[in-house]
Amino acid sequence: MAKARSAPDVWMIVSIALILAIGIIMVYSASAVLAFHEFGDRYYYVKRQLLFAGLGVGALIFTMNMNYLVWRKWSKIALIICFVLLVIVLIPGVGVVRGGARSWLGISSFGIQPSEFMKLAMILFLAKWLSEKQQTITLFVKGLLPPLGMALLAFGLIMLQPDLGSGAVMVAASLLLIFTAGAQLKHLGMLALAGVAGLVGLILAAPYRLQRISGFLDPWADPLGSGYQIIQSLYAIGPGGLVGLGLGMSRQKFSYLPEPQTDFIFSIVAEELGFIGGSALIVLFMILIWRGIRTAIYAPDTFGSLLAVGITSIIGVQVLINIGVVIGMMPVTGITLPLVSYGGSSLTLLLTSLGILLNISRYSR
Repeated sequence: MAKARSAPDVWMIVSIALILAIGIIMVYSASAVLAFHEFGDRYYYVKRQLLFAGLGVGALIFTMNMNYLVWRKWSKIALIICFVLLVIVLIPGVGVVRGGARSWLGISSFGIQPSEFMKLAMILFLAKWLSEKQQTITLFVKGLLPPLGMALLAFGLIMLQPDLGSGAVMVAASLLLIFTAGAQLKHLGMLALAGVAGLVGLILAAPYRLQRISGFLDPWADPLGSGYQIIQSLYAIGPGGLVGLGLGMSRQKFSYLPEPQTDFIFSIVAEELGFIGGSALIVLFMILIWRGIRTAIYAPDTFGSLLAVGITSIIGVQVLINIGVVIGMMPVTGITLPLVSYGGSSLTLLLTSLGILLNISRYSR
């Protein structure tokens, strides 16, 4: 094991801090009108976001200073606990339904999403498994199917909620991790074809998913139904122009754009801060992803390298899908923008994961 450096990756810390700060500001700007209408307190959402950001930063500092090899020991236990939580959340009367999905555990307005915990637990487990089984990863049955089967089992439980967005992010990050570990492209190609067929089946099995696809292909065919979110998102982005309407000056947040503080917060960023503000945020994410990849390349061991790949993949996949949805390049999925969108479980777990990534950077060669 290489000797730890005195400080973690500075570029990564700065990018995380700036993205988080922008997120808190934009959560307030995007949610103030909605919060006052629903709760009579325009600071309702931002106060909760600050609370979870504080918890997350505390978790980041803790994991940043804890040797990442500790997670190798606890990865299997963490995965088992998350599987149990995914089963418990499906029990009627126990799991809380929000947004049409039974994906929450908690009391009143406070709760956790087991699927968010599963993302990190799956990456920890796969990094351990693949670092110990590298000699068999090129074999389809002995090497590829066991870790992929574990990821698909978790995906199946998440789909029972149903929560296609979280499940898709977990599977995509897992596949990138498996590919990095040395899986053969021909094996992954065959699985990709099977996955496309399965995805088509899932879409056809649920009418609302089919409506989202039709709304994506031609939102103007049903502007008040399946195409409403995409159209309102583009109505926000378009007027933003180069420099935006100004911070706090969004028009679409006045009950036109659904979920302006969560799934479509980037629309408000583009409307208020314009092309320059939206591009600056994307650049910050690119810096974060670049430093995550660099950390993976220079990690002192295979476990640390794969763990860095997995954590970076979760961030990258979510950014790609969220912004793709907001600009009309992908169907609506319900995936939030990392560190920016309002959300307790997601924000806290992402900051915890980034703390682990920062700890790996301290041991980089």
